[in-house]
Amino acid sequence: MEPMKPMKPMEPMKPMEPMKGAEPWWPKELGQPASSGGQNDLRYAFFPNAHRLLVETDGKLKTYDSGDHRISGVQQANGAAPRFSSQNGTVSLNDLKVVD
Repeated sequence: MEPMKPMKPMEPMKPMEPMKGAEPWWPKELGQPASSGGQNDLRYAFFPNAHRLLVETDGKLKTYDSGDHRISGVQQANGAAPRFSSQNGTVSLNDLKVVD
């Protein structure tokens, strides 16, 4: 029986490449949102300079005129329209005008 041969040293591993961030889901011409987030099957992005609130629900995107509201968060209750936090208190999505 032949004696065991020594193991070859491992070759150096090449460094990992950095992960790419997620691509924005909103139109690029709107720039970066002042606030964005999501809850359950809804996500939103707010663009104060354009007075636009984009809301995606179940893969369907709608654009709303945010008026003088500065959107900073979202809350949902079963069966009710989403409500967004603004400097004026909360505003229901049903109270905003669809513009797309």
